[in-house]
Amino acid sequence: MAALARWCVSHRLVAVLLWLLALGGVSAAAAFAGSAYSNNYDVPGTESGRATELLKDGFPGLSGDSNTVVWHTGDGTVNAAAVQQTMTRTLDEVAQLPGVASVVSPYHADGAGQISRDGHTAYATVTFEQPARSVDKAEARAVVDTAKAAQSDGLRVELGGTAVGLTEAAGGHIAEAVGVAVAAVVLFLAFGSLAASLLPIATALVGVGTAYAGIVLLGHLMTVADFAPMLGMLIGLGVGIDYALFIVTRHRRGLKRGLSVAEAAQNAVATTGRAVAFAGATVCIALLGMLILRLSFLNGVAIAASLTVVLTVAASVTLLPALLAYIGPRALSRRERRRLAEHGPQPELPTGLAARWSAFVEKRPKLLGVLALIVIAVLALPTLSLRLGTSDQGNNPTSSTTRQAYDLLAEGFGPGVNGPLTLVGEVHGAEDKLALDRLPETLRATEGVAAVTPVTYDKSGEIGFLTVVPGSAPQSHATSELVDKLRDDVLPRAESGSSLEAYVGGITASYDDFAEVIVGKLPLFVGVVIGLGCLLLLLAFRSIGIPLKAAAMNVAAVAAAFGVVVAIFQWGWGSELLGLGRAGPIEPFLPVIMVSVLFGLSMDYQVFLVSRMYEEWLETGDNRRAVRVGLAETSRVINSAAVIMISVFLAFVLSGDRVIAMFGIALAAAVALDAFVLRTLLVPALMHMLGGANWWLPRRLDRWLPRISIEPPECRTARLPGQRTGRGDEGDKDDDGLVSAERVPR
Repeated sequence: MAALARWCVSHRLVAVLLWLLALGGVSAAAAFAGSAYSNNYDVPGTESGRATELLKDGFPGLSGDSNTVVWHTGDGTVNAAAVQQTMTRTLDEVAQLPGVASVVSPYHADGAGQISRDGHTAYATVTFEQPARSVDKAEARAVVDTAKAAQSDGLRVELGGTAVGLTEAAGGHIAEAVGVAVAAVVLFLAFGSLAASLLPIATALVGVGTAYAGIVLLGHLMTVADFAPMLGMLIGLGVGIDYALFIVTRHRRGLKRGLSVAEAAQNAVATTGRAVAFAGATVCIALLGMLILRLSFLNGVAIAASLTVVLTVAASVTLLPALLAYIGPRALSRRERRRLAEHGPQPELPTGLAARWSAFVEKRPKLLGVLALIVIAVLALPTLSLRLGTSDQGNNPTSSTTRQAYDLLAEGFGPGVNGPLTLVGEVHGAEDKLALDRLPETLRATEGVAAVTPVTYDKSGEIGFLTVVPGSAPQSHATSELVDKLRDDVLPRAESGSSLEAYVGGITASYDDFAEVIVGKLPLFVGVVIGLGCLLLLLAFRSIGIPLKAAAMNVAAVAAAFGVVVAIFQWGWGSELLGLGRAGPIEPFLPVIMVSVLFGLSMDYQVFLVSRMYEEWLETGDNRRAVRVGLAETSRVINSAAVIMISVFLAFVLSGDRVIAMFGIALAAAVALDAFVLRTLLVPALMHMLGGANWWLPRRLDRWLPRISIEPPECRTARLPGQRTGRGDEGDKDDDGLVSAERVPR
């Protein structure tokens, strides 16, 4: 790491140009290739997956995305001559638009049943030539504009569907801009130097920008969800600015000690850069743990997010030192430079609120520990009612046309019309066909079914499907119960006496199957991620207690963060006020991604906090002093980093995307709890109570384990003359005055 730092400082122009070339080249390639994202929830081997495969085989023409144009009259009916003439002309215009395959009007025979019983609401089905992921946004916008042009005082027109939803995506990068602006303010307040405060942001933006373009290209090689780039940007900006913050803080301390600009930059990367690389590795390990689930949908998310973390770490240890060399002593504020010139180098000792808080925790560890546990437990309670499912356009903000179309359809035709089930059967003979033809009659008599269409067969007559409209909304428990009832009771009875195999597909069925697979694999996933994280901490800190406490804290942070998410998104506490739409279930993939991300981010603060305590423990053998000094010297920078990360995460609520907003709030809540409750309160309180047991490791295991050294980001500078060093005097000090863990005799 030291050699890398020296090269980047010595060849700073080359380092900067290489990064700019990488950013420009990958961005140009991404712009040329275009995006190819896919939200494919189908899981091979599930019943809904089999239904989808049969539909694709028998009815390839159904692959185009289907959307709806809904119109409603308050006075009169949709059959009035003026309304019928206006909408017929409008639908004819829509049918001629580029990318539109067909339009089924309720005023034609094919659209029978598309007018509500009260005659006030009707809808037409607009099918695009391509699936939603391939529909050009301009083509979807043309459909929306053409249909909306028919709207008048007595006629309300709204549109729904996945392709139409593309036109409602938040434009620009408002969320990122707000997050970066808040981070810049926090950095300026922390450093007092405009140049120093801009460097972490510049470094993070270059790394994240390169990764964002790389994710676009990745979408052409594997399944990558459409929210993966935004998720990667959310994580990358948070950790990228934080990692650069730690390195710049160490660089500034080097300058205050009297080191030259080059020496300070090299020393910062050689010491803090190692901790940053270790922390980034833990985040990547946690994210790549999703690969063990063997779900293509999550594989793309894991690799995309990991790519972002890798590039932000790389930018922090290569681009940042080059930029630090460029700004020179301006990394310090004018006051700091003047003080350094007048009084010379002086050691920095922990003072102020950080020192007082550390002493306060030392005096009352039991009381504060109990209070922290109560806070975490209360916030985690809503997690017990967690219900996994997938939000749809009924959860969109009330101002969106997709939400209004959803509500109009629900009011006019019943809630189930927004999420019909598809039953697909494979026919092998006359008995199978007879059984499938009788199925609609059986389904109409089934409780919870509102409507059933006749069976439609493919050209060969070997595959048939019918649509079942539930009497309940797609996200309700009743619809999920209907899916189970059809699979476990209704279909087996209907298939008896034949070789017919019918499968239940559709929105609710596929989401339920996806959630079931996720939940089934979640224990293995959590065990692997926590196990690998504990192993890394065991190697780094030579202790049994530290990894176990870290695992417990991470689980607590995840539980509390999920409690906040459930309260806001599932219970609806403030979701409409925040512009996040109607309450609904939690996305089924959220637990997996959140466990990965939160575990990785929690490990960052654990490394930065405990590594300083570990160094003091090695030097003095005094646990109380180690915990007190470690907390006093790291809490300020950890809290500053947490404020930045929270600001970045919360800014993504402005993205207009419910899934991204869910991630943003969950991550912000977890980081806030982790930094301000767990790491600066509960962890030191427990470590004070456990005493020397914190650092216990069986001798045999100690000899067997390989030794690694993490230089903490907040190591103390050279001690004052005559200051007590304790047992650390036995070890060798490096050229920075720090005790290296691997050289201390044990």
